[in-house]
Parts: sequence; C-alpha cells; structure tokens
Amino acid sequence: MSKNIIVSWFKKIALGFIGLFIVISFHFYNPLAINAQEVLKVGTEPAFPPFEMQAPDSNELTGFDIDLFRAIGEEVGLEIQFQSMPFDGLIPALQSKTIDAAISGMTITAERAQTVDFSRPYFQSGLAIAINKENKGEISSFEDLENKRIAVAIGTTGAKQAETIAGAKISTFDNSAIALQELSNGNADAVVNDAPVTLYAIKISNLNNVEVVGELLTEEYYGIALPKNSPNLEKVNDGLDRLLQSGRYRELYQKWFAGEPAELPLVAPELQGEGNAFDWGITFRNLLWGALITVMLTAFSVFFGSIGGALLATASISDFKPLGWLSRIYIDFFRGTPLLVQIFMIYFGLPSLLQQIGLDFTFNRFAAAVTALSFNSAAYLAEIIRGGIQSIDRGQWEASQSMGMSWLQTMRYVIFPQALRRMLPPLGNEFITMIKDTSLVAIIGFEELFRQGQLMVATTYRAFEIYAAVALIYLLLTFVASRVFSWLEKRLNPVRRASTQEATTVTQKEEQLVSH
Repeated sequence: MSKNIIVSWFKKIALGFIGLFIVISFHFYNPLAINAQEVLKVGTEPAFPPFEMQAPDSNELTGFDIDLFRAIGEEVGLEIQFQSMPFDGLIPALQSKTIDAAISGMTITAERAQTVDFSRPYFQSGLAIAINKENKGEISSFEDLENKRIAVAIGTTGAKQAETIAGAKISTFDNSAIALQELSNGNADAVVNDAPVTLYAIKISNLNNVEVVGELLTEEYYGIALPKNSPNLEKVNDGLDRLLQSGRYRELYQKWFAGEPAELPLVAPELQGEGNAFDWGITFRNLLWGALITVMLTAFSVFFGSIGGALLATASISDFKPLGWLSRIYIDFFRGTPLLVQIFMIYFGLPSLLQQIGLDFTFNRFAAAVTALSFNSAAYLAEIIRGGIQSIDRGQWEASQSMGMSWLQTMRYVIFPQALRRMLPPLGNEFITMIKDTSLVAIIGFEELFRQGQLMVATTYRAFEIYAAVALIYLLLTFVASRVFSWLEKRLNPVRRASTQEATTVTQKEEQLVSH
C-alpha cells in the first residue's frame, strides 16, 4: 500500500516537472514571440555629442542619433539594442555583420558606399574650423590652414578634408574630444570637424581658449549605415519617412538643436561620385614606414628605460632605506597602472596641469611617447636587473672584497657579467613586449605601425587585409628580435664559448700534424 502511494507521488512530481518544462520552453522558444519584434543591433561611438554620448547621470546612451533610431524602431516594430565601439570600427563590424546597423554622425560618402549601404540622409551638417583664440585673425578658411598643424578625428570627413590642404601637418585621434584637447593644449593650430559637434564640445568642455571661426564650410549629410543588401534598409527608410511626415523628426531636432531642420534629399549628392581604388603599393609603403617608426620608438624607449631601470635596481638594493622605498613606490606605480593611462597622463594631463598654474608647456608627441614608454619600461627592467644581480651568490661579493676590490669594481668585473647572462631571456621578453606596446601610443595620434594600419582602414575599409598585414609585420619584428637575443645568449654562454675554443684548438693541432 505504502509502495503504491510512493509510486503515485513520484508520477505526480514527474508530470509536474514535465508540465513546467513545457511551459518554460514555450515561453522562451515560442517562434511567434521571437518574430513579434525583431532585434536590431546598432553600433555607435558614444563620444560624438550631441548625437551620441553617455548620459551624465547614468550609464544609458543619449543624444539625437539615439533618440532618432529608437523612434524609427517604434515606427516599424524593431527593438533597438545599441553597442558602443570606436568610430573606425563601425564599418568593419558592418562588413563582418557583427552589427546590423550603425549610427554615429556618419557622413555619406562615395568611398563608404562601396562597402556599406546608407539610408536616406537624416541630418545636414558641414565642417567647421576650430582654433585657439590666440590665433584669431590668422585662420578663417581652409586656405589659411596651409602648412599648419591640424588635429582631426580618425576616419572622419574632417580628416579627409585636411589631407587636401597643402603642407598640413595632420594629427589623428580616436575622437573629436581628444583632438580639441590637443588644440587647447597648444599642440595644434586648428581642428577640422563637424560644426554642430565642435560647437557642443566647446560649450560643455569649458574650452574657453577655443572658438569656431568657420561653420558649414562644406555641405554633407549623415546617414544610417547597414551591411550591403541588408533586408533592414527598407524598414529604416520607411521609419525615417514616417518621422519626417508626421513632424516627430522636427520635435526630436528641436530637442537637441536650435532652429528649424534643413530640407533633406532622398539621396545624398555624394553618392554620385566615385570612390578611390585600393592600392596595395601605397598600403605597404605606409605600413613599412610605420614599422620603421615602431623600431625607432622601441629602441629609444628600451635605451632610456635601461638607464632608468639600472638606477632603480641599484637604489632598491641599496643599504640606504629611504632610497629603496622611493624606488619601490615608483616600480609599484608604473607596474600597477595601465600603460594607456600613463600615456594620457603624460601627454594630455601634464601640459594641462602646468598650464593651469601659469606655465606655458607643450609636449612633442614623439618625446611624450618615448617618455611614457621609457618610464613604464624602467619599472619592469628594474625588477629584471635587481633579480639578476641578487641571483649571484653572496660568496662572490665577499671573495672580491677580500681581494681588495671596491663595490664598483666587484659589480663591473665579477657580478654584472654573470648577471647579464641570466638577465638576457627576460630582457628579450621585455624588448618584444615593448615592440607590441608601442601600438598604444596611437591613442595620441602618433603614426607608428598600428596607427598607419588604422589610417588605411579608415579610408579603404579593407579591415581584414590591412590588419592581417599589420599583424605579419609585428610578427616579423618580434621574430627578428627573438633570434637576436637567442644569438646573444649563445654568444655569452661561457660553456659554449669554452667548448668552441677547445674544438678550434684541437682542429689546429690536427692540421699541424697533417702538415708535418
């Protein structure tokens, strides 16, 4: 009897679990529910206010573009999910179909239209020139920018326009905010960027020494980018048409901008032009030039880092305790903070800080890059050198002192030659790491190997081919460095050297016997 009751209860529990599983499965995997509202993954760079930016009081995205795309989704039944990414990564992401669409104040151009499809224009804009107020009267047009230092955001029409100016020294940055900071710090004569974005950035960033001298010097239109032959293009255009006809577009426009919106064409005039053909010869020439800059940057940084590392290592093993504490603080700081943060602190933060206290100071990009990389490298090299010195048996110090050798003589003739052989493998690793770490200085517009690749992708949109070429060049550089350090290890190996000399002596004796 009790057995039947237990079996009955087990059946009820099993049936209950099966029923619950069916309900949950139907809820989560109901095909009707999935198709009720299609999800559209939209890429954007939230560093282009007032079009897209991070809300000041939350982690939510806000801006004209964000509001516009959400309104389009409501009109045509699309659920919009935004994904933040760098501006120059939007088109490669569309090409790989990682995202379904991109909206980020992207100007419609013939070159971009070769790789992605654009919606009808949703905003009329144009380029503006921002200058330091100290240069007011000298610059008011593109012609006045000849032979000047111009800061631009990578992959923008401002960067493209700057390339047409004779003798211009162009610095490229990841976004317009950094470019304007470069201008404010005195490292550039002008910034060429979209007019509404520049005006908004100057206003909210309190860049009191920066002003716009030319607005809408060109006419251009923003569009929503989608992968080629995307089935969502018709839906996006339909949603835009509805917003324009209902007057809701005008409401969104006046929420973020003053005045009335411009009349928008169905097709951007730029699409009537032709894009530039891809040229591998130019690509490799630019990448090889970037590789040369990378090698120079690495050599200078490791050289100065070695000097600093040797001084720090000596201080850390010194009997003078305060000196050891200071070296430990330095090493812990530069090893415990990201190199990218250190680059920003030195290049952007230090000049800004000194200018606030009345000192007119600017940093050359090469000097700033070498300084940041050398400071960082010194911290790691200090630990390598300290470890190598302390790995030598204490008895050798005592034996040298008993022979009347000074501390410096002991270090020079006894300790360091042995320590160097032990330090070579980690020194080689640090050198190879430094070759790769130089790519981080691209953030301040320094055109080493990685930055050259970014610049080529920003104009050709051939992301895979160019980044693959960049990776192969880095691999070649690190392979050569690895082989050089392996040769040095063998060259300085006393056992191998002694056996080589012994083999040479035996060979010479055999030759002498044969000759006799």
